[in-house]
Amino acid sequence: MSERLTPGQIEQIAAELAEADRAHGVIPRITARYPDATVEDSYAIQGVWRDKNLAAGRRLVGHKIGLTSKAMQQATGITEPDYGVMFDDTVYQDGDEIPVDHFSNVRIEVELAFVLKGPLEGPDCTVEDALAAIDYAVPALEVLNSHIELEGRTIVDTISDNAAYGAMVLGSERRRPDEIDLRWVPGVLSRNGEIEETGVAAGVLGHPATGVAWLANKISQHGDRLEAGEIILAGSFTRPMWVERGDTVHCDYGPMGTITCRFV
Repeated sequence: MSERLTPGQIEQIAAELAEADRAHGVIPRITARYPDATVEDSYAIQGVWRDKNLAAGRRLVGHKIGLTSKAMQQATGITEPDYGVMFDDTVYQDGDEIPVDHFSNVRIEVELAFVLKGPLEGPDCTVEDALAAIDYAVPALEVLNSHIELEGRTIVDTISDNAAYGAMVLGSERRRPDEIDLRWVPGVLSRNGEIEETGVAAGVLGHPATGVAWLANKISQHGDRLEAGEIILAGSFTRPMWVERGDTVHCDYGPMGTITCRFV
């Protein structure tokens, strides 16, 4: 039986990650220093970091789900989904300029986001329950932001680092789940006019709302539930694309419109 991290170690790592977030830096892998750290430890680290941000006045607007597609699992070598939290000051809109210096290891992913019209609670949440709780879907790009060295990291490192979430860019096209077959929403991702990645939303666990049900069930293990009005980033259906200052990113979601943003 592996040893859990102590509350002091959890606080210390959360403080390191908070400092790395402020300084836009990177810390050594947690699993290199604490090989026995568990997934539960990593959610505890994330929880301490989240609560300190809430206490400092940031407002929670939703959750991101990561590592839901084979493309992302193969890109990271991690085989189960994870989640992180999203604050109000991390939301951008189509056409915005995004300061690249605010992030570390900056990459872009293609996703759908869902806005909930009612609460969603596990542990027995189904895809049908998730679809019934969703008000509408909107196209989204996720900006990844990793404060832990990438080489050799595991899901424990990623979850501790708020599932590598940095920001999201929301499109303007909204669709109710009964208006469109969400599985077949495409994503054609370009950087500076060149197509780099393509995919369809069915790549996310067969249906992007599957991730929403998974999230409701997962956070119920931590005594939590999803609330009406939350934005849920459902997971990428392309591999992450690296971006640098000066890059213009464009994604075409077919019937759900396009998103463009520029990194400055």
